[in-house]
Amino acid sequence: MLFNSIDFAIFLPIVFVLYWLVFNRRLWLQNLLILVASYIFYGWWDWRFLSLIAFSTIIDYLVGIRLGSSKSKVKRKALLLTSILINLGLLGYFKYYNFFVENFVEAFRFFGSEIQISTLKIILPVGISFYTFQTLSYSIDIYQGKLQHTNNFVTFAAYVSFFPQLVAGPIERATNLLPQLSLHRIFDYGKAVDGLRQILWGLYKKIVIADNCARIANDIFDAYQDQSGSTLLLGVIFFTFQIYGDFSGYSDIAIGTSRLFGFSLMRNFAFPYFSRDIAEFWRRWHISLSTWFRDYLYIPLGGSKGGEWMKIRNTSIIFIVSGFWHGANWTFIAWGALNALYFLPLLLSKKNRINTNIAAEGKFLPSAKEIFQIGLTFFLTLIAWVFFRSDSISDALKYISLILSNSTLSIPDFNGGKTTLLFIGILIFTEWLQRSKQHALDFDERSLSVYLRYLIYYIVLFFIILFGGEQQEFIYFQF
Repeated sequence: MLFNSIDFAIFLPIVFVLYWLVFNRRLWLQNLLILVASYIFYGWWDWRFLSLIAFSTIIDYLVGIRLGSSKSKVKRKALLLTSILINLGLLGYFKYYNFFVENFVEAFRFFGSEIQISTLKIILPVGISFYTFQTLSYSIDIYQGKLQHTNNFVTFAAYVSFFPQLVAGPIERATNLLPQLSLHRIFDYGKAVDGLRQILWGLYKKIVIADNCARIANDIFDAYQDQSGSTLLLGVIFFTFQIYGDFSGYSDIAIGTSRLFGFSLMRNFAFPYFSRDIAEFWRRWHISLSTWFRDYLYIPLGGSKGGEWMKIRNTSIIFIVSGFWHGANWTFIAWGALNALYFLPLLLSKKNRINTNIAAEGKFLPSAKEIFQIGLTFFLTLIAWVFFRSDSISDALKYISLILSNSTLSIPDFNGGKTTLLFIGILIFTEWLQRSKQHALDFDERSLSVYLRYLIYYIVLFFIILFGGEQQEFIYFQF
């Protein structure tokens, strides 16, 4: 079920009314409703994969109970290994089996041998990369003593399948969401209103920005060899805002929807395109995944405590694995490796933590230095997105070479994208003004009158209704 669909527009109010007016007296009934609603939400896409999420839920629920009761180090390690192998095994089978088979065959062909291994016609279950990491964090946190296991299966199953963030994040930690599911919830009008504001801005980013940018970016990337360098540069700019509007828009809708039901999810985006270096960008982009890899892979590997070689190794692993997490294609690995190359000079020179505040803090306009830093970081990000969007590494390299050619000095073919550039300008201006807030419509009631706030809401709604692009599936559904 898509957030930007009529189905969800009907589904959400029904669940909301049942949650607060029918099942509000019993916590277990509210959690049961969340569980049932989440399975309906997920099964709307393909009911056959409900068994997969149910299986993953049961495994980690049982592992959690055994981890909580066992004192034996050997048994605890065996239980944790069981959870890791089963979860990553399922993820590997559905997402990476064909990739490894195809590359294994290609490797033999490179050395002059032919082997026959058939690939499988596998449908990638929506959200498997997200809920797999969510269940893994539960088992790991119990093993590390950061969390007490739960004996309530309904509560745990609701945590795993929580519908607002089930298929594209944020990747929630059990230490954050599970305790909220275990406590009685009271309707908070202020939290609900703020949730609606965040949903509204998320819909603007998805429907007006991402869906309009998608059409133009797809046309340019699909026929990139026939385009000028300036048009190709424009194409990757449109994709840059497409993926931001698409993914951060989903996160805004997910977080806002959760607030309607009394939950607070972790922030997943913090205006990343205003970053002044790549390290800051990765503290602001897909925060739930970045911190997941930091806590469950980077730190266990030794983090940055060792020598220079260990820093390089661990950082490279994190970025490459992060790239591979996104999809079974060498382009994602190249995207991750390129970001590692961007990041390493900052880490080795100990400058990766110099930009921890917001750009131009306390000011309306950034300094010339900040403008240069933001522009350079944005350009480096653009180049990396070419690999992310391209079908192959060779396509990405050709695309970039054309961008760097003399034809980049020509006038680009806007391909009907001038209006979309205006929408992007509105996005940038609004988010720049609100860069110190949690989201772009997070207004301080003392600084804006109620009439001005509602005027802004209606203008945003007007843009969504009148200027929304052709409906597109969320990009991160494929990851």
